Amino acid sequence: MMAGGNQGRALAAAMVLAAAACGRDKEASNAATKGPVVDSTAPGRASTTNGFKTPESVRYDSANDVFYVSNINGSPTDNRKNNGFISRMKPDGTIDSLMLLAGGRDGVTLNSPKGLALIGDTLWVADIDAVRAFNVRTGATVATVDFSPFHALFLNDICVGGDGALYITDSGLQGDAMTHVAGSDRIFRIDAAHKATIALATDSLHSPNGITWDKTGNRFIIVANDKLPQILAWRPGTAQPFTIGYGSGENDGVEILADRRLIVTSWADSTVSIRDGSVRSAIRNLPSPADIGIDTRRMHIAVPLLEKDRVEIITIPARKEAP
Repeated sequence: MMAGGNQGRALAAAMVLAAAACGRDKEASNAATKGPVVDSTAPGRASTTNGFKTPESVRYDSANDVFYVSNINGSPTDNRKNNGFISRMKPDGTIDSLMLLAGGRDGVTLNSPKGLALIGDTLWVADIDAVRAFNVRTGATVATVDFSPFHALFLNDICVGGDGALYITDSGLQGDAMTHVAGSDRIFRIDAAHKATIALATDSLHSPNGITWDKTGNRFIIVANDKLPQILAWRPGTAQPFTIGYGSGENDGVEILADRRLIVTSWADSTVSIRDGSVRSAIRNLPSPADIGIDTRRMHIAVPLLEKDRVEIITIPARKEAP
């Protein structure tokens, strides 16, 4: 979930100026131009689905062959109206159930649901300062892990790590102006007993947003809210992330394919990029692209366009072999 509107963009610009004072922004911007950028004509829109309410994250369920879509349905920050909901969508983009799980119904609490992770039939949802779990078959609430004792501000994305635990980014944003709070950038961990701990806390995360587990590299890949274009990696147990590449900045979602291609969304240039080494194929004209889901059966990307209330399903192009 990116900071939206002119206020959010002004905030991001201020953060860049601060970073530039340390010389980091200039270095990153120069490095971001390295490597060719290819406007790919291969990807095509498989479907466009309207009718969502501030859709932030999509997660594919391979066992049931459906997508789950988190709907903020209002302010992405401290919205306590309990009117968020989770939709279920078929692979062709048809909405199977708009409100599969709805805040204020059947004992469900969902204030501002964002990142989604799936373990078996349990869907885990990042929700401001709590992570909530639901059984996708029955709709029952399975667990609620409260992060308010850690003063969590903006739980954003969530994924399953190599150890089977859940890892959640805190982008450190608060208020309608999406103000970034210094010293609040963290990655939290939830173990099998639902115990929450801080896995990493450092300003080097630059307001972390999307997170995914890279099994082959034995590391997490993390992209950031701010305009600094670094793509980061972090190995559990280490004190700092490190840079593995550069993008357009204002990144949101990130996923890694089995063939090691990296997929990243960017609000800065309204793209979904498919990164293969130094080559970046850009799928353009996707405003406010948030946290993507990958249909591994059909090789489709489901892209929630947060400010447009729709989800685009796009075909992933076949990987081009080196000549």
